[in-house]
Amino acid sequence: MHVSALYTYPIKSCAGLTHQTIGFDQRGPLWDRRWVVTDSDGMFYTQRELPPMALIQPVFDGDALRLTAPGMNLMTIPLEAERPEPRMVRVWRADCEAWDEGDELAQWFSDYLKVDARLTRMTDSFVRPVNPDYAPYPAQVGFADGYPALIVSESSLDDLNQRLMERGSEAIPMKRFRPNIVITDSAPFAEDTWREAQIGEMTFDLVKACARCVMTTVDPATGTIPDKAEPLATLNTYRKQERGVMFAQNAIHRASGVLNVGDQVNVIKYQAQPLEFIIQ
Repeated sequence: MHVSALYTYPIKSCAGLTHQTIGFDQRGPLWDRRWVVTDSDGMFYTQRELPPMALIQPVFDGDALRLTAPGMNLMTIPLEAERPEPRMVRVWRADCEAWDEGDELAQWFSDYLKVDARLTRMTDSFVRPVNPDYAPYPAQVGFADGYPALIVSESSLDDLNQRLMERGSEAIPMKRFRPNIVITDSAPFAEDTWREAQIGEMTFDLVKACARCVMTTVDPATGTIPDKAEPLATLNTYRKQERGVMFAQNAIHRASGVLNVGDQVNVIKYQAQPLEFIIQ
């Protein structure tokens, strides 16, 4: 098994970046979900409410992050700048310390999304711990939903797409699921069985199956919802648990490091119990 693709998403719920190599720091892939769009009270926005966020494209250019979106001017965010006093923003149940990126960017996001919006970046010193009920050791995360990395295999998507087409729906791209690490040459849903895996020179603990939401219905190429039911309806037929439908595995990494496309994947330990699903 090998790594076939690597992705990061600098701004939570906005478009992602494809990499041949990515570094990991304590929070996860470098620059992955270090920014979040919020309302004026600090509550986070996602594609769940605002599908056009999918078309906001960040790109790193030297010491800046550049942003584009349909019909909008190019915006530039310096990575190093004088910072205002931090403010608190909320992602799910976590209150996080963040720097506001200023009124000009707030107006840009507000104009494009047609809501009151601000862009904030997690402060360098803030620590947002992952859920200790699942993590075997202390770990932290940026503005991702709960864990530093999301791992999935190509064959799992192939399996889902075959079922979608059998039900008369179109196949969907991997980008619908916003993984960080994509694996090739495995059996479908092999990642469900892994407890520890060495990927390249890094070791990951796979700690929790990822429950999927309506964001998977958003087409990342158009920022629209072509079918409100899929792929959740098909996943519901064979990947349902009490928490929802599962696709991909949340993971934490034991130390900082670097991953490359082509890195070999070796399973160190398997899950003690297989995932069980509710079959309709």
